[in-house]
Amino acid sequence: MDFLYELLVQPFADMIFEPLFFIETVVKGLMAGVLYSLVALGFVLIFKASGVFNFAQGTMALFAALTLTGLMEKLDLGMPHWMLVILCLALTVVVMIVLAVVVERFVLRPLVNQELIILFMATLGLSYVLEGVGDLAWGSDVKVLDLGLPEGVWDIGGVFVEQLDVIAAVAAGGMVAVLAVFFSKTRIGRALRAVADDHQAALSVGISLQQIWVIVWSVAGLVALVAGVMWGSKSGVQFSLSLIALKALPVLILGGFTSIPGAIIGGLIIGVGEKVAEVFWYHIHGGAVENWFAYMLALVFLMFRPQGLFGDKIIERV
Repeated sequence: MDFLYELLVQPFADMIFEPLFFIETVVKGLMAGVLYSLVALGFVLIFKASGVFNFAQGTMALFAALTLTGLMEKLDLGMPHWMLVILCLALTVVVMIVLAVVVERFVLRPLVNQELIILFMATLGLSYVLEGVGDLAWGSDVKVLDLGLPEGVWDIGGVFVEQLDVIAAVAAGGMVAVLAVFFSKTRIGRALRAVADDHQAALSVGISLQQIWVIVWSVAGLVALVAGVMWGSKSGVQFSLSLIALKALPVLILGGFTSIPGAIIGGLIIGVGEKVAEVFWYHIHGGAVENWFAYMLALVFLMFRPQGLFGDKIIERV
């Protein structure tokens, strides 16, 4: 019994009796979770509109961050830093919209009515193409992304919070809120939801599938830009940034591939869960659990609720 107490109860007891440390851990988890939600949201947008799992979403975040840092290096001609940042952000937005148009015209349109696995393989190829173009255009060195954001630490009642984490969480949360309003209140948002429900029915009432795909990929590109900028500001712009897509997979499994609220809540669950689990596991084993906790939790969900918390349950009659 003593062994079980030390193994399972004592770590939680230590966290509970150190409330400031526990609150700090949860806050860090929530902030990381918002970024996970933002990455997952890019997947959900494209999956809802086309039924395609966009493997290139993580590489789009990398490509956007590389483009931003590259433009800042090329256009740094002595203008004020804030003006340089705004100019390069605007140009990067244009690049991501152009990318969406190119993807729709040369990747998606020729593959209309093809099997979904073919479209998935196309996004896999697109991922490698974007990595190659980014490497050729801007180089493969690790780049520092300096947006002029504060990098200090706030002491809030004994809870230490990094300022950059707060800014990243606010930016990501703001993007999520804007997208939620966009999808629920605007005419284009309603058209996107109509396409998500039934492609043929949407086409029959005059909704252009090609225009919808351009819009969806443009929005996914903007989401990738915000995610790439936030992650790049924290850890530098490097090619491993494309792996943030893998972090979104457990979020999608928890929340459901077709649910925007699911992407948000799933990201928060994964973010808090992995931070708390890291502290808990450190008491037991002393090793790292943060890298695999999300996948273990996703595996449990796959066994008991494969459609996720908010995903649609698919029933096929045979």
